[in-house]
Amino acid sequence: MRHFGKLFVILLFLVIVAAGFTPAVQHLWNWLMPAIFGLHMITYWQSLGLLGLSWLLFGGPKLLPGGRGGHWRHRMRERWEQMTPEEREKFSAGMRHGCGKFGEAKSKRAES
Repeated sequence: MRHFGKLFVILLFLVIVAAGFTPAVQHLWNWLMPAIFGLHMITYWQSLGLLGLSWLLFGGPKLLPGGRGGHWRHRMRERWEQMTPEEREKFSAGMRHGCGKFGEAKSKRAES
């Protein structure tokens, strides 16, 4: 019964979000895109599809605790805690200067 309740709450949330954001996406698209880029106006259902596609491509709503990338963050935190202070400084310096040929070019420009 608890799973049914959670599923119901999630579905209700998704319906409310879709009902709120879809008209906003549609109105913004129809206001800006035809005037700026000469594109066609879109319908409600096309804007719902566009909203769903953008959520899939750009991360979407984080409905679960921890969101996306929680495992990666946890592993990085564990590694950071196991590093010595010297290793942490070396890692931080490497992150500041980038890595590979792009980081080398950036650090050479900074030195000049």
